[in-house]
Amino acid sequence: MSETKENKLGTMPVGKLLISMAVPMMLSFFIQALYNIVDSMFVAKISENALTAVSLAFPMQQIMNAIGIGTGVGISASIPRAIARKDSDRADALANTGIFLCACYAVVFILLGLFFTRTFYTMQTDVTEIVESGTVYLSIVWIVSAGAFFGNLFEKMLTSTGNAAQAMLAMAGGAVFNIIFDPLLIFGIGPFPEMGIAGAALATVMGQVFAAVIAVIFNIRRNRWVHFNLPKILHPRLSAVKEIYSVGFPSMITIGLSSMSSFVINQVLLQYSTTATAVFGIWLKLQNFCYMPAFGMNNGMVPILSYNYGTRRFDRVWQTLKYALTVIVSLMIVLTIVFECIPDVLLRMFSASEALMSIGLIALRCAVLSLVFGGATVILTSAMQALSHARFTLIINILRGFVLPAGSFFLLSVLFGNLNRLWIAIPLADAIACIIAVSLYRVMRRDLDNA
Repeated sequence: MSETKENKLGTMPVGKLLISMAVPMMLSFFIQALYNIVDSMFVAKISENALTAVSLAFPMQQIMNAIGIGTGVGISASIPRAIARKDSDRADALANTGIFLCACYAVVFILLGLFFTRTFYTMQTDVTEIVESGTVYLSIVWIVSAGAFFGNLFEKMLTSTGNAAQAMLAMAGGAVFNIIFDPLLIFGIGPFPEMGIAGAALATVMGQVFAAVIAVIFNIRRNRWVHFNLPKILHPRLSAVKEIYSVGFPSMITIGLSSMSSFVINQVLLQYSTTATAVFGIWLKLQNFCYMPAFGMNNGMVPILSYNYGTRRFDRVWQTLKYALTVIVSLMIVLTIVFECIPDVLLRMFSASEALMSIGLIALRCAVLSLVFGGATVILTSAMQALSHARFTLIINILRGFVLPAGSFFLLSVLFGNLNRLWIAIPLADAIACIIAVSLYRVMRRDLDNA
């Protein structure tokens, strides 16, 4: 077997390696974010209440994503370390344990989808259309969550072993599937029934399942670094679980806290109007789209950092991080300029009413100022995870994911009681988090250089 050969993560020139690993993932994440935006665009054509229902569902979808992404990040950092040590048995144990964990999570969310969704909506609003449509949407997303969990896991297995192009094809395939079927199922085009908001949810989960199937096939046929075995899946290793979450837990906390933060912020905004929550939901989708290059860069960067950290090649580690930061900060500056120039165009994409446009123009112009700070923080915290400083990532993620944004919205609401001033909370929270991230990065760099 060729597992004893040196992986390209330790041999290819850093610039070329990062391009080959990160660019496919950046493109696939862009496409994935695009279908989230397209999903909301079509839902907005049903009604503003339908868009509000999807916006209120977003924090709960993010809890599911937090678990899946946290597990995937742990896999993408742990497997390269095992490969660097020529420990194929450990790499297999990590992969098979990840499959077991995702199966358990899928069962949990099936139960949540069956019994919890209506309660979630009635806790927040008494608008019948929002409650009914939201219950339908979130129930489908949760009950058919297996595609999201397994798709994320198997895509990370491909990326962590140097097969980023195959991971891109899997993610892009699921996204294109969703984009095609969204209008067909929502509006009943051709032979398809008109399903409204249920069609949007069904197109989403079908796209996730499609992507997962493609990723599984690629792993079985193309990934020579890990091997799947049913007895190993049914008998997971506790040590593998610990290793996965020693790296992945901060990411899980980040997204989980972000979902809690979004929930709290929605409660603050609901005091002003349901339209304000719809605007916030639009921003979250646009923000997600803007951050996808950073997430894609992370997916390409983390295996490189982990592998070269495992072989103690710190020159390659710092060079990789420098390139990643330069690309993402530059891209975020461009996106900020573009979004500042066309907020009205962005809002019209979501069939904005006059009230939504009035609130949204001010909101978007404030919110986009956060992108440069947020992009840099995403790269730095991911580097800390990959370089055995996950505790620093955890600190930043708790602050950035919940304490700073939720606290800023609540405090500004108490101080000013003016909806237009609340949106300053978004760039304020990210700027503070970025300052803290840079400070902790300097501490980490000193630790590693003196080790």
